Amino acid sequence: MAELASLVQRLEVAVGRLENMSGSGGSGGDCAGGALSVFVEAFDVIVSGPVAQYISLSQKIGGDVQKHADMMKQAFNSQRQLLVTATSSQKPSDAVLTTLLQPVSKAIQQVQAFREQNRTSPLFNHLSAVSESVPALGWVAMAPKPCPYVKEMQDAAMFYTNRVLKDFKEKDKIHLDWVKAYVSIWTELQNYVKQHHTTGLTWSKTGPIASASAAAPKPPAGGCPLPPPPGPPPPSMDLSGSSGGGDDNRNALFASINKGSDITSGLKHVSDDLKTHKNPTLRTTTAPIRTGPKPFASPTPRPAASATVTPKLPPVFELDGKKWKVENQEDAQSLVIEKTELKQVVYAYKCNKSCLQVKNKINSIIIDNCKKMGLVFDDVVGIVEIINCRDIKIQVMGKVPTISINKTDGCHVYLSKDSVSCEIVSAKSSEMNILVPDKDGEFTELPVPEQFKTVWDGNKLVTTSTEIAG
Repeated sequence: MAELASLVQRLEVAVGRLENMSGSGGSGGDCAGGALSVFVEAFDVIVSGPVAQYISLSQKIGGDVQKHADMMKQAFNSQRQLLVTATSSQKPSDAVLTTLLQPVSKAIQQVQAFREQNRTSPLFNHLSAVSESVPALGWVAMAPKPCPYVKEMQDAAMFYTNRVLKDFKEKDKIHLDWVKAYVSIWTELQNYVKQHHTTGLTWSKTGPIASASAAAPKPPAGGCPLPPPPGPPPPSMDLSGSSGGGDDNRNALFASINKGSDITSGLKHVSDDLKTHKNPTLRTTTAPIRTGPKPFASPTPRPAASATVTPKLPPVFELDGKKWKVENQEDAQSLVIEKTELKQVVYAYKCNKSCLQVKNKINSIIIDNCKKMGLVFDDVVGIVEIINCRDIKIQVMGKVPTISINKTDGCHVYLSKDSVSCEIVSAKSSEMNILVPDKDGEFTELPVPEQFKTVWDGNKLVTTSTEIAG
């Protein structure tokens, strides 16, 4: 009996598939002719595999990471809907295609905005890894080379995923699994795009041309009311009444032209007493004098509309758990953190023309989006990071193993005798100088190379700094 029941179940599944394939499109709207496209099924494998694993691990971590994962799930759902549209429709015009891409674009913007709104999150590295790489879902608009674009976005997240691995290497294995699952999403997506959409999003060669309504939400079950009927046509113009008068005027004009030289016989003679150039008294009259056109003059400038002033956020200088927050400081030259512990970190954000001094040992220091800021510290056991800054000066009084400079223009680092062996890691930065002390305490300024040369030596790529880069 068990074998018979299993056979009946298999027959029912097979019959269901045949009915779907022979149907007229189905009610779900997920396929052309009822059969799910091969590349939609392949995309579903990614969603049910690494994406589902990433969402599951994000739920275990909880907090902002879980909220971010819910947004990513919506982003993948929006992309799947676009793929379904492509299976049953031909490629539309660029204007319609832009409309179809809007749901995916809005989902990407939502993910990135969430990271910006939660910069003080303890899981900021997780949010940054997702935010930096989620534009990879825009591969649908990156013809003819969508696969390299996905790879480029995956590499953009590597900096933050490495930080997550470093921070939780010996603390919580779930975060390590989270990184592995998240990175595998983009690895699998690269393989998927390379196999099914090598030169761009694949559209159906048959069926109707895709319309913008495919991206719009479905109307309610009751349907929308019918539009009102068009109004009556405008009344036709009756030109017969004016034709007679027009003909009379035209005939009179031609008759006067045919007079020849006698056409001026009807003009009135102007005597000398009525000529202004011969009668000066006429020039003093108050009658309005018609003048010629005025030379061009620039229009009177109107007062510009007042620009929207971004409200200044209140300055923050406090210890929140294990994190020292130094935010929105303006012209603050006496910021000092004295009572520090080895497990504490310092996070400075959007400070301008300020100076921060950190005494004793601390775990790490991050300077983010600051301008014209000075940093003086004793000892750091982890790393000092400078991100998205401009014109920063750092002085090391004790020891520090690593200084990282990313997306920064203008950075001077004054090393102490005990920190000359530290590592300087830089990326997408310029105007970097390292000042090394000599035996007499005098500093020697050395520029960090900004331009590099890469050659193939037969086995691998060899990169060296160029001479003009110092």
